[in-house]
Amino acid sequence: MAETKIEWTDATWNPVVGCTIVSSGCTNCYAMRMASRLEAMGIEKYDGLTRKSGGRAVWTGQIRCDEKALDAPLHWRGKRLVFVNSMSDLFHEDVPIAFIKRVWSVMAQTPQHTFQILTKRPKRMAEVVSINEIPVLPNVWLGTSVESIDVLSRLDDLRRAPAAIRFVSFEPLLTSVRDADLTKIDWAIVGGESGPKSRAIEETWVEEIEVLCRVSDAAFFFKQWGGPNKRKSGRYFRGRTWDEMPVLRM
Repeated sequence: MAETKIEWTDATWNPVVGCTIVSSGCTNCYAMRMASRLEAMGIEKYDGLTRKSGGRAVWTGQIRCDEKALDAPLHWRGKRLVFVNSMSDLFHEDVPIAFIKRVWSVMAQTPQHTFQILTKRPKRMAEVVSINEIPVLPNVWLGTSVESIDVLSRLDDLRRAPAAIRFVSFEPLLTSVRDADLTKIDWAIVGGESGPKSRAIEETWVEEIEVLCRVSDAAFFFKQWGGPNKRKSGRYFRGRTWDEMPVLRM
């Protein structure tokens, strides 16, 4: 487990590392930069996961299942919100279904923690969870990233995934998504892109999502405006912070 400064969670757990770029939201992925730094620090787990291209780190496509990290939640004290695979995607095509089932087993054995699984591959998530006798657990939330109007169909795939809580991360928000359907979505996280070469977010886009949340009875969480210096731009929207969390209805 690693403590994190991500506003909507408490800690990260990475039983899988490595990924591949699938859409525009991946272009400036912080995990690619972080994996490169960790490899430079000599951390074997991240060896060979990125390469340099155009002066920046990009994924090589190598996926690594980490047996040593798999059982980590069994040893944590207290209770936490846990972002699963901040450095990868549990439903990447190269992650074996057998390993996904083992991740589920650990989450089932640790009901004191709440696990947040975020994927850019909700179609595979829905198929794997529905077909492979993977149970719906009250402490496991399933989510997808939607960065632009071009990938709104991910919400339809997410709705097909049996889950106690379904959530969407509109981060990095790159276009208006005013036509998004948040039916059966419990929680929406909104954020602008941060870091080098970050692309700008518009306030109108955030306003549109907040309205969609009210119409669909989804919790609204505004994470950040982003930009090269996200601390300077802050996370105030309409003069306040918005840290709404979803309500379990099982």
